[in-house]
Amino acid sequence: MPRPPSLPPAEKQRLILSILAGGMTVAAAARQAEVSEQSVGNWKRQFLEAGAAGLAAGSGKPSTREQQLEAEVAELTTALGEAAVELRVWKKSAEHRLGPSKTSR
Repeated sequence: MPRPPSLPPAEKQRLILSILAGGMTVAAAARQAEVSEQSVGNWKRQFLEAGAAGLAAGSGKPSTREQQLEAEVAELTTALGEAAVELRVWKKSAEHRLGPSKTSR
């Protein structure tokens, strides 16, 4: 059976708001949209987590802001790793010049 065409975010939002207001069940919304109840549950979760933007983003795709934050985290993780390596090199260099420290036992 072919997959039904994707519902526009505004229609998903209308259905979810109707469910949240108690005017419609998840099952009724699924029948109306011709999708599974699981799909409607996913839309509801996305809407509750991220509002209307969560519905527009689609299923599981990170938003632009999430992508920016993930890139920043990766960059900072790399910088932290490089700083840790530099610190170890400096400590070893200092030990060779000054001898072992009394606190490094």
